[in-house]
Amino acid sequence: MSRPINIRPSILCADHSILAEEIRRVTEAGADYIHIDVMDGSFVPNFGCGSEILKTVKAHTHLPMDVHLMLVEPGRHIKFFRDLGGDVIYIHPEAGGNTGDTLREIRALGAAPGIAVNPGTSVEAVVDLLPLCDHVLAMTVEPGFGGQSFMPETLVKLEALGALAKEYGFELCVDGGISAVNITKPALCGVTGFVVGSALFGQEDYGTILKSLTRICTEATPL
Repeated sequence: MSRPINIRPSILCADHSILAEEIRRVTEAGADYIHIDVMDGSFVPNFGCGSEILKTVKAHTHLPMDVHLMLVEPGRHIKFFRDLGGDVIYIHPEAGGNTGDTLREIRALGAAPGIAVNPGTSVEAVVDLLPLCDHVLAMTVEPGFGGQSFMPETLVKLEALGALAKEYGFELCVDGGISAVNITKPALCGVTGFVVGSALFGQEDYGTILKSLTRICTEATPL
């Protein structure tokens, strides 16, 4: 049985001057997770979403926190982000440390482990890690900045990961430039989790957008 479609608004693209209100709006609009991009300015050339952002999210929603760690040696920080309330924690295999051990630690601390797969990272490079993952976040832009355009060349990788998701049982999620214009093809590849940013935040009616994205994906038939 396929997993239900779920939408994960990326708080990186929210208006941080009214962050509590943005969190409340997406929660009431029917979001399934809150996606949080944590960036250290070293692994990616940007800073974003430190501990105070996670505390604010935790205080203003009941939704699970989907935490994407773009950090050098993320294994040093897993307990910290779990203690802040991270429910799903993604790490990058290229970020240093023992990725397998870090994924096991995430699970031991009671969170769902996941890896993030960059556009330039091959499926073959991460296949041995997939049995340790509950979620896989396929990046369809280069990580580090919101508002980028979806990279259609990543669809071949999404199709391969979709087949592996059926084999290993992880949930395949996608992050980067997702909108109503391009969401169907990832859904056809077997993606069920969708991170959305600039296609949602700053728009007038969050509820209508989330319902539309969910409907489009639900109507798509996986390959």
